[in-house]
Amino acid sequence: MGSWGRRAIRTTIAETPRTTAAAAVAFVALALVLAFVPVPYVAWSPGRTEDVLGPAADGSGQAIRVSGLTDYPTTGQLRLTTVSVTRVDSPLTLPAALAAHWLPWRYVLPRAAVYPPGTTAEENTEANTRMMDSAQQSAVVSALRAAEVTVTPVAMVVGVTDGSPADGTLEPGDTIVSVDGRAVDTPAEAVSAIRDRRVGDPVRLVIRRADARREVEITTGPSDDDSTRPMIGAVVDTGYDHPGTVDFGIDPSIGGPSAGLVFALAVYDRLTPGDLTAGRVIAGTGTIDVEGDVGSIGGIGSKIRGAENDGARLFLLPEDNCTEVADLSADIPLVPVSTLDEAIAALTTPVDDLPHCP
Repeated sequence: MGSWGRRAIRTTIAETPRTTAAAAVAFVALALVLAFVPVPYVAWSPGRTEDVLGPAADGSGQAIRVSGLTDYPTTGQLRLTTVSVTRVDSPLTLPAALAAHWLPWRYVLPRAAVYPPGTTAEENTEANTRMMDSAQQSAVVSALRAAEVTVTPVAMVVGVTDGSPADGTLEPGDTIVSVDGRAVDTPAEAVSAIRDRRVGDPVRLVIRRADARREVEITTGPSDDDSTRPMIGAVVDTGYDHPGTVDFGIDPSIGGPSAGLVFALAVYDRLTPGDLTAGRVIAGTGTIDVEGDVGSIGGIGSKIRGAENDGARLFLLPEDNCTEVADLSADIPLVPVSTLDEAIAALTTPVDDLPHCP
């Protein structure tokens, strides 16, 4: 072999380690990039639970406080369930997304399906708080009705625009009894009576606040959409009048609508003789409306696992979520319900006689 051939072989052999090293460095660099670059997803995993028949989150009294109505003792626990979810202002990396996808009891969802584009952490917190407040109100109304306590729909102020004519005069929670001497029973009647005036006209309202009636006068201003249409700057929606009060001392970091069913069961248990839980640890999830209808929720598997971790012996879930748990290996009975009445009946029926999700 000539000298040229030997030099070529030596050159090739000498360059091989350098080529391998460069490839290894490139692979490591790519792996690091993939490990730290965020992906457009969020992960759900089992979250904590909270006993709504136990003490308040801040230790001041009970998680649910009833006044003005007979309050019956309870012995067990009713636990609302949560999911631990990637925060709106926190990224999810590819390895974390893959782990959540393959591990049991966890879910990976497109970020846009959970957080609308552009949503800030503050906006997300405010939205979850509003949904929690609404869930609590619906739970109280449905529980009172189930306990045969009279509940009357009323026209209620649910918001007041800053700087509007009503600002400083009306407050959220005020019930509008009459407008210019005309009795009103619904939000539509209240709004219609106000719009029956002209811009600049005074409007006399009789309101009820904290069980006391008072008369106020507000001068209408022009609507932002139509300068000829009168407005006072109050958002009026359907509220509910009933004897007594029910207050909640739930951890403020918990938000959303999915605790509605558990809230309703707890309020009902406190308002009626007997003991729904009978010393047991019961967990559940599901939205609820004022008619007592139970609606589906997300993250059902994670919530079931969280309930098991905290000692639950029975789990109530919306009937519409039943198909989602078919492949889960739950260690506790999963009982589907579609109404508050069904949930109440489930807690007073032997477990073996209850329907179970497949």
